Formats: sequence, C-alpha cells, structure tokens
Amino acid sequence: MLGFYAIIGKRNLVKKLLGLNIFQWAIILYYVSIASKKGGANIPIVTGAHGHYEPAQAIQFLNPLPHCLMLTAIVVGVSTTGVALALIIMIHRRYKTLEEDEILESLEAFKK
Repeated sequence: MLGFYAIIGKRNLVKKLLGLNIFQWAIILYYVSIASKKGGANIPIVTGAHGHYEPAQAIQFLNPLPHCLMLTAIVVGVSTTGVALALIIMIHRRYKTLEEDEILESLEAFKK
C-alpha cells in the first residue's frame, strides 16, 4: 500500500516512479510467496529407470510457473524503469521541474 500511496498521493515524478517500483516488487514477492507450499520440496521431474515410473503425486512437487512468470516481470519492470527514468530526464530538461502541478500549469499556459 505504500507504493500505491506514492503513485496516487505524490506530485513529484521520481517519487511516483519509486512508488511504482515498490508496488511492483510487493506484487512479485506476493506471487513468489504463494507459489511455495508445505511439504513440496522437489522439482517437478519424474524419474524412473527404463520406462518404470512411480506414480507422481502433485503434493510432492513445487510449481515453477509462478517463479518463471515473476522472472519475466522483473525483466519487464527493470526495462520500464529505465524508460521511465529517460522520460523523466527529458521532462526535467524541457520544463526544469519534476513537479506534476508545475508541468501541468506550464502546459496550460502553452495552450493559451
């Protein structure tokens, strides 16, 4: 909720971006935490010798899909942060501020 508050409540663009990152990492940690289960300690690979396989029980295995999806989310998040920082630099060079209210006032004055 701290990240969500920063996105909604703050007016500085860097603070909004930090709030977005906190919010994103909280969601990633939540998904990774719910992916584990009690009693599941094995990777989902069924082993056997020469076609003789033991029946697999799902309770013994961890699901790797949430972890893989969160690795993808981390890569996308880092890329998004890089692009957002580049945009923030461009905004600062043009408007000489990072305060959302001042930028909007400058845009309104430009329209008139």
